[in-house]
Amino acid sequence: MPHTRETWPIAAALHQLARSEVQHAGASRWLSDLQQVKDVGFDAIDLTDNWLKIGDLTRARRDEFRVVTEHLGLAVPALSITRRSVIDPMAGDDNLAYTHRTLEAAAELGVGVLSLGLHRPLTAAQQQALWFWTEPGHSDPEGDADTWNLAVRRFREIGEHAADYGMLVSLELYEDTYLGTSSSAVRLVEDIDLPNVGLDPDLGNIVRLHRPIEDWREMLAAMLPYTNYWQVKNYTRVEASGGVVSTHPVPLELGVINYRDAIRDAVAAGFDGVLCCEHYGGDGLGVSAMNMRYLRTLLPATSAATVVAAPELDAVDVAAQAKSPTHVTEKQAEENVA
Repeated sequence: MPHTRETWPIAAALHQLARSEVQHAGASRWLSDLQQVKDVGFDAIDLTDNWLKIGDLTRARRDEFRVVTEHLGLAVPALSITRRSVIDPMAGDDNLAYTHRTLEAAAELGVGVLSLGLHRPLTAAQQQALWFWTEPGHSDPEGDADTWNLAVRRFREIGEHAADYGMLVSLELYEDTYLGTSSSAVRLVEDIDLPNVGLDPDLGNIVRLHRPIEDWREMLAAMLPYTNYWQVKNYTRVEASGGVVSTHPVPLELGVINYRDAIRDAVAAGFDGVLCCEHYGGDGLGVSAMNMRYLRTLLPATSAATVVAAPELDAVDVAAQAKSPTHVTEKQAEENVA
């Protein structure tokens, strides 16, 4: 049955709870952290591995984690592996092995989506910056057919493993990697050519960059046919004369990405996957909860089948409304004001 705004899976990312001691802490610490997630209104988490590396726990410890999530009534529909690129020239082999064992642990928990990327650990300069995206990070080598083909082979290998458990693999849009533009991301997933491997159009990763970028609408349109998971966040973006750019994290409603339009377009394209709320800075968990509530106002109130079958709808009125524009562009809005 199609999701509605009440049933759509919206998960909290756990970046804001990440601390080095969590991995070796007792279950009481996990309970304390996840209780905060529950208290702000989430009923699902993306088991972000910078909070807890489930694949590096013993079976007994994984069972303890399951007890915690069941006690809180938190679903675990997705797991994100962060900054563990399988083509990292130094750590790629280790990252591939880590991904496989994490996939196995995720399957035990009933996770349906494994989120992966090609971004590597933060550089020293990024770690020192207030906002890490204002400093350049590592880049995948452009025009290197051998490295590209290695990415295709390794993601295909992971995808085939995931398919054994009915799990999706989603590849995250991230700058300066082979997933760094919409066209490159689409090409990569087409080269992998598995039905359970798709894309995560994490537009916020691109609009926050202090440099020229693709238009977010064009990126989304290109990636929607392949989208099977979606991490959402937003930023203000000011582009001044001389090429000066300034960005800052904000709630979904307030940033340069119009999520009212984005969600509408995604649903129309058939997207019905997990949404994950992320936010950097301040009370990231609290802002993510605000974003979750906002998203529920944008998602369909009822399934498409229910709407079509409703006998009380006036067909003429519906047809007339369908001809009316549901949104205006930023340029049209400026012209209306003028």
